[in-house]
Amino acid sequence: MASFSFGRERGHPIICFRNVRKAFGPKVVLDGVDMELRSGETSVIIGPSGAGKSVCLKLLVGLLEPDQGEVWVDGVQVNSANENDLYALRKRIGMLFQDGALFDSMSVADNIAFPLRRHTRLGEDAIRAKVCAVLDQVGLPGVEQQMPAELSGGMRKRVSLARAIITEPQIILFDEPNSGLDPVRSDEIDALIQRMKVELGITFVIISHDIVGTFRVADHIAMLHGGTLIAQGSPSDLLRSPKAEVRRFLSRNLGLPSLPERP
Repeated sequence: MASFSFGRERGHPIICFRNVRKAFGPKVVLDGVDMELRSGETSVIIGPSGAGKSVCLKLLVGLLEPDQGEVWVDGVQVNSANENDLYALRKRIGMLFQDGALFDSMSVADNIAFPLRRHTRLGEDAIRAKVCAVLDQVGLPGVEQQMPAELSGGMRKRVSLARAIITEPQIILFDEPNSGLDPVRSDEIDALIQRMKVELGITFVIISHDIVGTFRVADHIAMLHGGTLIAQGSPSDLLRSPKAEVRRFLSRNLGLPSLPERP
């Protein structure tokens, strides 16, 4: 299989979209998107509702196929990979859903241990040790026997992150990490994402409506609008964008006075 020049060292491309188009019936959600995300960085995909952000995450793990173009993750062309290759790729990716997707009937420990019991042959002693270790990493020691219903929204997000990192993934996809959280808890989740990136070398791909949080955590921002990628780069690159759509969106969502139009 042909491949692009990928690398797992920080700063090397690990995710690439090449001329990706996706439509649902007559509605074109992505139209010729070219996007490159780099290893060891936190990349945040932003844009108005319906811009195709969630579709990008589903394309990355093969839950959807593009109508045209190519989606590459860690050297694997996702949209032409066989089931075995997809299974192996998905084991290297952690996914955090907007609502946490915890099993309400399971304790915190059993929720976090679920992927280890499903995908590894580790014994229970080793699993318990790993569960305790990741709970320490996300700042929730001692909650192993609590049930999800007993946790706050911020704690549920942390448990979901603990479950995602317990398999030591290379990439974590995070759908709206700050959704439903108050500003204090949002700040805590942002700080945790930054710390996990540094300590574990994880590549984060986040979709978010929280633009203030985006500018706190992002190394790279990609903005979708009307099915196309209209801007990508560092946070400072986006603030300097000459495109009117980008400047209006940032001005409105960052609570700033209107950014002056640039030539």
